[in-house]
Amino acid sequence: MKKSSFVLWKVGILILALVEASSATLSPTGINYEVVALVAIKNSLYDPHNVLESWDINSVDPCSWRMVTCSPDGYVSALGLPSQSLSGTLSPWIGNLTNLQSVLLQNNAISGSIPATVGKLEKLQTLDLSNNTLTGGIPDSLGNLRNLNYLRLNNNSLTGPCPESLSTVEGLTLVDLSFNNLSGSLPKISARTFKIIGNPLLCGPKTAGNCSASFPEPLSFPPDALEAQSGSVGKRHRVAIIAGASFGATFIILLLLVLIVWWRYRHNQQIFFDVNEQYDPEVCLGHLRRYTFKELRGATDHFNSKNILGRGGFGIVYKGILNDGTVVAVKRLKDYNTAGGEIQFQTEVEMISLAVHRNLLRLCGFCSTENERLLVYPYMSNGSVASRLREKTDVFGFGILLLELITGQKALDFGRQAKQKGVMLDWVKKLHQEGKLNLMVDKDLKGNFDRIELEEMVQVALLCTQFNPSYRPKMSEVLKMLEGDGLAEKWEASQKVETPRIRSCEHPPQRYSDFIEESSLVVEAMELSGPR
Repeated sequence: MKKSSFVLWKVGILILALVEASSATLSPTGINYEVVALVAIKNSLYDPHNVLESWDINSVDPCSWRMVTCSPDGYVSALGLPSQSLSGTLSPWIGNLTNLQSVLLQNNAISGSIPATVGKLEKLQTLDLSNNTLTGGIPDSLGNLRNLNYLRLNNNSLTGPCPESLSTVEGLTLVDLSFNNLSGSLPKISARTFKIIGNPLLCGPKTAGNCSASFPEPLSFPPDALEAQSGSVGKRHRVAIIAGASFGATFIILLLLVLIVWWRYRHNQQIFFDVNEQYDPEVCLGHLRRYTFKELRGATDHFNSKNILGRGGFGIVYKGILNDGTVVAVKRLKDYNTAGGEIQFQTEVEMISLAVHRNLLRLCGFCSTENERLLVYPYMSNGSVASRLREKTDVFGFGILLLELITGQKALDFGRQAKQKGVMLDWVKKLHQEGKLNLMVDKDLKGNFDRIELEEMVQVALLCTQFNPSYRPKMSEVLKMLEGDGLAEKWEASQKVETPRIRSCEHPPQRYSDFIEESSLVVEAMELSGPR
């Protein structure tokens, strides 16, 4: 074979391999079946905020769509649409996305039943359909999800029994079926956390604990035919049966009493966490203090309105003084008894207590009673972050961050070398005016960048760092500009704005650093943006 023919043969083989790889998700008619499935899901939902606007049936590749994540080999691996005000139903076409590993559709208003085709998603690890209005039964096909770790179906209107097939899924970590209308007997599910509270037909009002405990099997009494036996053997047998039944009944009553006492003890100790530090060594809540409600009520002068520091979506924050003189901030949650309020409380205690850093506000402790949920933080006397910002310094800081990402240098370090603040901005503006933006790009990129995108990013950064805060765009406008909407118009308008003059000078300064020397406003903006 001639050398040229051999080269052409190798090129042909390579092209064929690329075509086969790119058409892995295509049907024989050239249609991407994952695109078809996603569009079917979109069509069955009502999307009031148009978050699914980018889902186009004419698209070949869904990996660029919003709320869709793909694996490195180009298959749809995650579908994340939580808290998007979606309604409608969940299409059975979801079963065609066979490479899905995560489905997050919680906190919407999706109705109808759970499609049985979900059981075809053999790679699925997380399924969260909680806080919707789903009805019907839990499909038996969920037992086919051998890789499933987390299953949340709580806060819906599901009916019927909990499928026995779930007991065959061995890798479950969390199963939450609480606050539905399930009935029937419970299978033995091997999940570390199994929640079924709020199902009246499973958990009656007289049931102790959280209904997830395993209670002993009822004793099996002998058939009536045994009573027909005569003689001394029959009498002794009946005596043994009666004694055994009495002993068994006494044992069950004592066991129930022990469970009730144990549950009340745990309740009084305010242990409610899903994660137990005994089984997860990375979680340690030992530094948190459990306050009594009486102690916090006294510290805040009975939650006096004069001690209110602020109000939030989940509660009111009060200033308080403990018995030892420590000044604290006490957050009293409202609507704690709703699913969202209780989840918010547990999330703050479990997650914020783990975020220990010198620059983060640390959680001191909490209080949990039958009617109250409270969180205790250190008192910060200097007010809120918003009170320290001067209504667009965050936009300024974002502009500085963009320049640091482009140049690979820290703005403050850049200024220290010249012993003058604002030098980076002078340098960037000079290179931009001279058309030499390539000189500012991080050397680690080795020239591998898009020049048009570089120009756009520099323009966004310069718009965010304009001297006059009122000329800077809002962060919502910055987001639109980063998506390619309105940047050209904003940039053109900024070039028509006259550079402000300093009263003590006859001529306007030529360097941005001169503005900074004269303006404490921009100095604060630089420093509030913080070290990177």
